[in-house]
Amino acid sequence: MTIKTRTSDGVAVIEIARPAKKNAITVAMYQQLADAVIAAGRERGVYSLLVHGQPDIFTAGNDLEDFLKNPPADMNAPVFQFMTALANAEKPVVAAVNGAAVGIGTTLLLHCDLVYCADNAKFSMPFVSLGLCPEFASSVLLPLAAGYGRAAEKLLLSDPISAEEAVEMRIAHRILPPGEVIAYAQKQAQRFAALPPNSVRETKRLLRAGRKKAVDAAMADESQTFARMLHGAEAKEAFTAFLERRKPDFSAAP
Repeated sequence: MTIKTRTSDGVAVIEIARPAKKNAITVAMYQQLADAVIAAGRERGVYSLLVHGQPDIFTAGNDLEDFLKNPPADMNAPVFQFMTALANAEKPVVAAVNGAAVGIGTTLLLHCDLVYCADNAKFSMPFVSLGLCPEFASSVLLPLAAGYGRAAEKLLLSDPISAEEAVEMRIAHRILPPGEVIAYAQKQAQRFAALPPNSVRETKRLLRAGRKKAVDAAMADESQTFARMLHGAEAKEAFTAFLERRKPDFSAAP
């Protein structure tokens, strides 16, 4: 199983477990992630969700070969099912990040309620460098968290983000030694089992209510734009160059 799930002390634990491929996510894995988030939301006795990767990597983002063979065609695509399920999760979602969190590995964190990372964590959203655009409402959520200038620097230039910067930008909330991150995040997630669940859910709803319309609109706009750009000349050149291990040439772009 490349997505492992279990329930422990009231926490639905969702583990990305494909270390041989740096936890790169395939279409099938997105479907498993979507199903796991939806199931956790429905399961009695589950009070929170915990998402984590491996001790040395969170996720390298999309498995590009699989992604190019099975691009998302519409909002029923597994990646969009996962995005929607996570964005609309009523129960608190906690994330633990070790190592690299690339692309969706970073943008999904913007929808989590508590994010803890290792001091070796590195975040990136290289959408522009791949001839694409932001995803998962990151064009709205990142400026809200970090301010327009910092968000523009990271999204327009595809600059990587260190653990310290991630906390400054409010992508992550605490830095811990690599060997302690997952255990600490699990303990934090377990705390929700002792709290009144309706109060927790309503508080989360109210915290997010002011941005919900903007997030929903951005997700729809970004998804349509992303799908269109995925078939464009710039994305084709970027992906071809990546697979051929060369520098892309966008000089012919309009």
